[in-house]
Amino acid sequence: MTTYNPLDFGAIGNGQADDTAAVQAAIDACSAGGGGRVLLAAGKTFRAGSLVMKSNVELHLEAGAVLQASPNPDNYPQQLTAGALTGGAVDENHPGEIIFITGESAENIAFTGLGVIDGGGRFFVKEDLGYIYRMKSRRPFTFCLLGCRKVTFRDLTIRDGALWTVRLSGCDDILIDGIRIENDLKLPNSDGIDLDRCRNARVSNCHIVSGDDCIVLKTCQETAAWGETCENIVVNNCTLMSTSIALCVGVECRAPMRDIVFDSCVIKGSHRGVAVRLGEGSDIENVIFSNMVIETRRFHPAWWGSGEPICLSAVPWDSERGIGRVRNIRFVNLLCRSETGVYLEGWTPDRVQDILFENVRVELARYTKWPGARYDRRPCPSDWANNPEEGFLLQPTDGFCLRNAQNVTLRNCEVRWGENPAEEYRHALSSAGVSGLRLENFQGQAAFRERYETTSTEN
Repeated sequence: MTTYNPLDFGAIGNGQADDTAAVQAAIDACSAGGGGRVLLAAGKTFRAGSLVMKSNVELHLEAGAVLQASPNPDNYPQQLTAGALTGGAVDENHPGEIIFITGESAENIAFTGLGVIDGGGRFFVKEDLGYIYRMKSRRPFTFCLLGCRKVTFRDLTIRDGALWTVRLSGCDDILIDGIRIENDLKLPNSDGIDLDRCRNARVSNCHIVSGDDCIVLKTCQETAAWGETCENIVVNNCTLMSTSIALCVGVECRAPMRDIVFDSCVIKGSHRGVAVRLGEGSDIENVIFSNMVIETRRFHPAWWGSGEPICLSAVPWDSERGIGRVRNIRFVNLLCRSETGVYLEGWTPDRVQDILFENVRVELARYTKWPGARYDRRPCPSDWANNPEEGFLLQPTDGFCLRNAQNVTLRNCEVRWGENPAEEYRHALSSAGVSGLRLENFQGQAAFRERYETTSTEN
């Protein structure tokens, strides 16, 4: 394999000099020469602004090498022209989000090695509010690849993302194996991996700590030109911690998402565990979550979630956009410990169809100071942005809370309450507006069996 070293193209590698031009020159020469490896040497820190990957290039960081994002937003000429944080809608007046490492329609590209890619999130913090940071107006995606094919990430540590850390939009044939993402848990929008309109992706053996969703699937409006679906996705053997959701499908959904498997993951210390959250007018179908241990807790309401170990919702983002359907979703062999129960809600019953919970055990106990007796519906048609309380369904907590759905089965499911249950705890199962509800060997009692029934059902 031909190797290209940025030091040979004028890089300094001292963590202070601007090495953008030298690293880019090595990438360009490697691609022009037919392909090979751009090698970042051990013991060096290469600081750079926007870098553009080219076809047939492997960017390899030796153990002890660091590629660090520049703290200067003016060093990022590469931008996603539409805003990524505009409430699920394209804002033509938004200046766009800046990008550290990008590539457009490149093929056969890889990011490998035991070194570190540093997204520089700390450089873009404006204020520490205690439980969350207020960020500066411009901060870079660590990765934003558009329409690329045969993309590989292997073994790297990626840390301190300033915005969505690994964003792949409209990419096909993706392998992400054995990487570590170590983000600041107080940094908003620091998602771990975002697969947006991607196809044929495999994510395995990763450890992800992130201040927003660890792994999330989307079909965003601003990337409509890059793909028509998000499909054929497998995620397995990962350990995850998030200030928001560990594994999520949605909430952005402008095109179908389907044929998705999440398996054999451990989730700890997250605001939500696993979720399917439809907030726009397309459909989500054929999704399996299986063989997981999930531990969630409540946290500050600046972060979406309310401790739900499993959340499934089809609720429009606002009153102006429509809502599609969620159907054929399976939750199988999940052990959950949480402060809130399983939460399922459809905007109308026909929006959520054919849902199976099988061998799901939920143990509820209070162990944080944050308010209970609430399920988080955000985003939803209300003034939740200015009045967060309007974004919650305020009601006592049940083991399973099911609202507005068709054909829901609970098979061999179990609800248990910890010692000294909180006063907000009620039924093992409550349902309202659910047709075709089937209980097969459901086990559990009310938190206070002398006051409440095990199940509460309303047509």
